[in-house]
Amino acid sequence: MKSELPPNHEHVDQDMVKMEVNYDDVSGEWLGYVMDLLLENGANDVFYTPIYMKKNRPGTMLQLLCAKEKIDRMKEIIFRETTTLGIRYYPLTVHRLERTFTQVPTEWGAVTVKLGIHNGETVQCAPEFEDCKRIAKENRIPIKSVYEQVWKSAGFLPTNS
Repeated sequence: MKSELPPNHEHVDQDMVKMEVNYDDVSGEWLGYVMDLLLENGANDVFYTPIYMKKNRPGTMLQLLCAKEKIDRMKEIIFRETTTLGIRYYPLTVHRLERTFTQVPTEWGAVTVKLGIHNGETVQCAPEFEDCKRIAKENRIPIKSVYEQVWKSAGFLPTNS
């Protein structure tokens, strides 16, 4: 089963849900397997956070985002594949930018870039990691040099640099 991607045009998803579960008795291997299952069955995002639970026990919080209509499927997977006795979930609104893809030239070859557009203006420029990794390895250069050249060629300077 394939995860359905949201549309590429800018929009607000009002029918999203965030689900959370805390574990102190599940192995990392199980969590990786569960993440794959959740994503394959329609979760938009799945992530884990290290936490401390009662009696100061280390644990892991699973969080996922999905469309409201996927709640039952997500619950089925979590209850069947993990040790939890309960799941917290609540409504969530997500504002998604318009997304377009383009090729940006570098001295080492073209890199695919995802552009995030808000109200007709490009506000995000994300080079495709696998392209940048391949170029860095093939040319034995730091990956940050590849990113910098992509952003320069695209005429986009990230705000965190």
